[in-house]
Amino acid sequence: MQKKQLKAQIFWKKIRFKYKLSILNENTLGEIFSLRVSKLSASLIIFIFSLLLIVLTSVIIISTPVRNYLPGYLDVEVRNDIMSLALKADSLQNALNVQNLYTHNVALILKGEMPVDSIRRIDSLQQFKPDSVEFKKSDDAEKFVKKYEDESRYKLSALPRTTSSEYIFFYPPVIGKISSPFDKKEKHFGIDIAADPKESVLATLDGTVIFTAFDSNSGYVIQLQHTNGYTSIYKHNTMLLKREGDIVRAGEAIAIVGNTGNLSTGTHLHFELWDKGMPLNPEDYIIFNR
Repeated sequence: MQKKQLKAQIFWKKIRFKYKLSILNENTLGEIFSLRVSKLSASLIIFIFSLLLIVLTSVIIISTPVRNYLPGYLDVEVRNDIMSLALKADSLQNALNVQNLYTHNVALILKGEMPVDSIRRIDSLQQFKPDSVEFKKSDDAEKFVKKYEDESRYKLSALPRTTSSEYIFFYPPVIGKISSPFDKKEKHFGIDIAADPKESVLATLDGTVIFTAFDSNSGYVIQLQHTNGYTSIYKHNTMLLKREGDIVRAGEAIAIVGNTGNLSTGTHLHFELWDKGMPLNPEDYIIFNR
């Protein structure tokens, strides 16, 4: 026990023993500067200096653009830009595929190699799969269909009415107060609906997304083509939830209300409804107020 205490005393005595560091004038041998330091104090000074150096380096890396030059450390904005470009590239690729399919089908029709009736819903950009399986009707089903068609051939009530808006329910894209009404003379071909921030924008009818883009004036824009000939346009969104070619149902969320674009002065949705190239007043078809 005494040996251990003796060794400990010797150890502490060694590391606390002070050494004198002197700087002498070479000509006069006079002492210019002297410093008395022990091994313990020298170790503490080196440790504190190293710690301060590490902290200073970390602060410089975090608070300056130097961090962007470090491998694996990208700024959040750069990551967002990369993600946005990737989504746009994917949308362009999908649009190109649809356009190529459309051109290919038109070429086959012009050559007489494909019947026109075999292209289904080409106006809504739905891809036709020639290898799709169609189940053959039974003889009883064929007889029933033929009998029904013969009976209803001359009945006006049996004609389809999908082109009349009287029998169509338009789903409100958002519920809110109309801040700017439809004005055809002022070339305001839609209505502005003031809505809560980040509220979902809903599809007014079943349809297909035919256009998505960012415009400097209109912000994020999405356009739907509906099977009954109507077209709906939604502008100034903060985010789009659907891509070109997507099939949507009435009431399905397609975007988020925002305040994007130079022509936007507040959080709202600019909604347009068109029928065969003619703008319609959405208030004649939809109830928007709460």
